[in-house]
Amino acid sequence: MIVDSHAYCFEPADSPAGFATAEDHIKWVQYGQATHHQPAFRIGDRKIGPSDVVAPAGSTPLGDLPDVNFRINHPRGRVVWDWEGDEYTKHFYPPNLRSCEFTPFSLTGEMDYAGVDWALLHTNPMLGRGSAYLRDCVERFPERLKAMAPVDEWRLLEDTDTVIAEVVHAIEVDGLHAIKFNPLHYLVGAEPWDDGAFRPFWEAVTGLGVPLFFTLSTGSAFGRGYVSDEEQQQGYLGELRILNRFMERYPDTTCSITHGFPWRLFVGDDRIVLPDEIWEPFANPRLSLEVCFPVRLGDWFDYPYVQVWPTLEQMVERVGADRLLWGTDMPFQNRFCTYQQSRAWIENYCDFLSTEDLGLIMGGTAARILGL
Repeated sequence: MIVDSHAYCFEPADSPAGFATAEDHIKWVQYGQATHHQPAFRIGDRKIGPSDVVAPAGSTPLGDLPDVNFRINHPRGRVVWDWEGDEYTKHFYPPNLRSCEFTPFSLTGEMDYAGVDWALLHTNPMLGRGSAYLRDCVERFPERLKAMAPVDEWRLLEDTDTVIAEVVHAIEVDGLHAIKFNPLHYLVGAEPWDDGAFRPFWEAVTGLGVPLFFTLSTGSAFGRGYVSDEEQQQGYLGELRILNRFMERYPDTTCSITHGFPWRLFVGDDRIVLPDEIWEPFANPRLSLEVCFPVRLGDWFDYPYVQVWPTLEQMVERVGADRLLWGTDMPFQNRFCTYQQSRAWIENYCDFLSTEDLGLIMGGTAARILGL
């Protein structure tokens, strides 16, 4: 069984997509373009240009963003904005998505071609809110798709009971299968997110009996403009310590870290160098880690990603194949490789993996966590 533990389906980028209005949604899309590492370029001649003009450092999608006539080119499936008299774009969304939309029909078609049996749908504010659309995707393909419940983290402290009710509804009524939490500072504030005012939320959702997936950031270093790699690394390690405290408080909760680690922060001399401290949370046997390299490093390393093989081997040694789960970030990984290649670089080239290791990484671990 092949299980992609990290995929998406989403409605057009300038549709409401679960927000109150389309304008509310597209603010998140605009902000996402500024904070993503893909380069912006001028459409007329593909000359590289700035991304931060659409959302300068310190701004958030919850406040005012610059008026750059940010919009969606539907036939080309890309974002567009104006700056200094010219049109600019970038490909955070991969090319060839009409209206910046990716339907469950598109995903399952890709899955069929690449030989993927199941996929777990993730959620992100840029791609929409609410559980209804994700529920519909799962109901359309109940033998192929599972989905995570979204959390409006930015509403959590001011509207705790309502956010709890939304998550409970997503799991118990809409029948979703996991919970996604993004503890970004601009979403949850400076207070550590494992306790304090967050305690009522965690007490409620850990009782739902579904796994929690965390997309960790670099803490207070995130979104502050230029911050050194060392400061960002320390910010990330600080988030891991918060996660460790969380798991100690809720020892029966199954947790997973999405995307692996923030690989770009740890690349030096054409290889990944990880500090010993990064492995400490995995002393907890209920914590797993996603194996997801092409979408994060595909602009630096070419297929078959020789530079990351030693890191995957280290992950097997330090975490264990039974707690590693293959994920792609589909369709976003299509910026750098095909869906088939996102399997092949592991299955055909990493000969240090045993047949048992491959079976666990490519589906067995996710199947266990999701109860497939």
